[in-house]
Amino acid sequence: MDKIRIAIIGIGNCASSLIQGIYYYQDKEADDAIGLMHWDIGGYLPSDLEVVAAFDIDQRKVGKDVNKAIFAPPNCTQVFCPDLSPSGVKVEMGCVLDGVAAHMAEFDENHTFVVSEESEKSKEEIVKILKDKDVEILVNYLPVGSEEAVRFYAECALEAGVALINSMPVFIVSDPVWAARFEEKGIPIVGDDIKAQIGATITHRTLANLFRERGVKLERTYQLNTGGNTDFLNMLNRSRLDSKKESKTEAVQSVLGKRLDSENIHIGPSDYVPWQKDNKLCFLRMEGKTFGDVPMNIELRLSVEDSPNSAGCVIDAVRCCKLALERGIGGQLTSISAFTMKHPPEQYTDDLAREMVDEFIAGERER
Repeated sequence: MDKIRIAIIGIGNCASSLIQGIYYYQDKEADDAIGLMHWDIGGYLPSDLEVVAAFDIDQRKVGKDVNKAIFAPPNCTQVFCPDLSPSGVKVEMGCVLDGVAAHMAEFDENHTFVVSEESEKSKEEIVKILKDKDVEILVNYLPVGSEEAVRFYAECALEAGVALINSMPVFIVSDPVWAARFEEKGIPIVGDDIKAQIGATITHRTLANLFRERGVKLERTYQLNTGGNTDFLNMLNRSRLDSKKESKTEAVQSVLGKRLDSENIHIGPSDYVPWQKDNKLCFLRMEGKTFGDVPMNIELRLSVEDSPNSAGCVIDAVRCCKLALERGIGGQLTSISAFTMKHPPEQYTDDLAREMVDEFIAGERER
């Protein structure tokens, strides 16, 4: 089968894990392929993704081969596939807009972004690259809080006729106005804000759903997260967190029988700890009442490598998006968005979302 031709915006830790994974699974078989939710999706395997275009704004990545750029600072995720041959794909200078928070300039360059002096690309130039490279799917990995930049690249995707996977918490796919524009042009979209395979949000959702199903009244809960990658450094600027907090909070609220008052639920990043690098720590507490109004609580500490955890979901989202392209389906892809995203157009419990995805793959569900 032909490769799935993708472009990536933001060659950070998440892009590094995704690209490493494409190569890592090349010599694997279904029986020994650890870490995948689906080995085969419509005939497409994980190694059938091909990065044909890439955009970044960091001087240590722009102009470099993408297979080299994914290991450049400030990337700090775990390297599990180190020996990559050159891909022949050069990282293009993108458009900065609000993609770099002002406070990032206060930190050592090994931990923060260093903006390239190369001229920024215009929308017309980016659209031309997407068209010239025959890109099918654009994967957005911009930093949290890049509201203007995400909308800019969504416009590029629309104009180029390219499908969009929005891995970040800027609401495009879950916004009816944006979704209608993509559907009108017959372009599939998946989003918003990628979940991890086993991360803080999916664990919190699962436990919240367990409380509901077992008749336990959840009265209050918090989820505090720390990490040492650029995402956590970027989020020290609390003004960039509104959509991220909404996305993570709604992911949990949506599975509760009765929504919690805002003062009884707190979900969000807590602090930046440089030595943690791409490792994310989640501290979770849930308090409730069981039979006879007897109180109980759960405390949990979760440690995960953040970026590989998300790549396992994106690699499924890309392949489902490809099936939608082949089937002529435009607009929101409800099933794979609900399964892989924190803030999808429609929220479902995770077990139901998984069933819906399998039905979509089998051709038994339109979207």
